[in-house]
Amino acid sequence: MTSSPALDLQKLVALNATAGLNRLAGFEVVAAGDGNAELRMQWNDDFTQYAGYLHAGMIAALLDTACGFAAATLVGGVMASHFSMNCLKPAVGRIFVAKGTTLRAGRKQIFARAELFAESEAGERSLVATGETLMVPTGA
Repeated sequence: MTSSPALDLQKLVALNATAGLNRLAGFEVVAAGDGNAELRMQWNDDFTQYAGYLHAGMIAALLDTACGFAAATLVGGVMASHFSMNCLKPAVGRIFVAKGTTLRAGRKQIFARAELFAESEAGERSLVATGETLMVPTGA
């Protein structure tokens, strides 16, 4: 299998726009390169769970996407084969920032992790969740 070229910020912004969930949620790719990626999402009452916090499904989507985009900056297209997350505290804020980092990019497996921060009205950030993803290159 021939590896695909790494994706830069411009290509990841375009790729992000093709994903229906990412568009619906308003994911914005704000930085990407050298095995790292950063996404932002504005608070949206439609994505809360019963107690008013950001739903764990949306937390997972942000973390998984940040991991995948971080890996894509090094190896191109990837697909998750395993994902796990830890919710550390209730996710409430005006903006959520997911920062993904590639830990190891091999030919057959890529390991990445991400942190999700909630930003308050005052601009203070707190870590609300972490995630780890094991991916495989797709060659796409």
